[in-house]
Amino acid sequence: MWNYERRLQYPVNITSPNAKIAQIILSQYGGPDGEAAASFRYLSQRYSMPDRKVAGLLTDIGTEELAHLEMVASIVRQLTKGLSAEELEEAGVAPYYVDHTAGIWPQAAGGIPFNACEFQSKGDAITDLFEDMAAEQKARTTYDNILRLVKDPEVCDPIRFLRQREIVHFQRFGEGLRMIQDDLDRSNFYMCNPEFDPGCGK
Repeated sequence: MWNYERRLQYPVNITSPNAKIAQIILSQYGGPDGEAAASFRYLSQRYSMPDRKVAGLLTDIGTEELAHLEMVASIVRQLTKGLSAEELEEAGVAPYYVDHTAGIWPQAAGGIPFNACEFQSKGDAITDLFEDMAAEQKARTTYDNILRLVKDPEVCDPIRFLRQREIVHFQRFGEGLRMIQDDLDRSNFYMCNPEFDPGCGK
């Protein structure tokens, strides 16, 4: 059960529409390293996580990623709101306009639709947590790339907030990984899945 607050986690107030920037940022909505994949990844992995604290961590971060999805959608919407079909075509987003007008739809910046095959839920605590740490670094890199391309301070401000959260999540997943490793009480925890290979590594 979640409580939803009717406000963004961090404010988004963009006054100058720019469809070219919107197309870039849309990648963090439904791209391979975007917020949708992150949320689905963590909220799926929590069920097989053997440590309750780490499962709680996955729930916390997976839920926060939904808030980030909401922020990215708000950025894209504010960057496209009020633009005409001609303006969208001039910005190079005519193919998107034909399929979605100015609606929000999960895809990468290159136009590839969101695909659940872009993330994994393996049922192996070590494997999943390493994937999670890598996912946070990939998302941070994507935000870095966005910040190199986008100069509008109204857009950069919430993007910097989102980038910082990726760093925090990476650190928290690292703490969760250490908790799992300590609990396994063995040095070769990379060799087996303790959930399915009892006694492996002892």
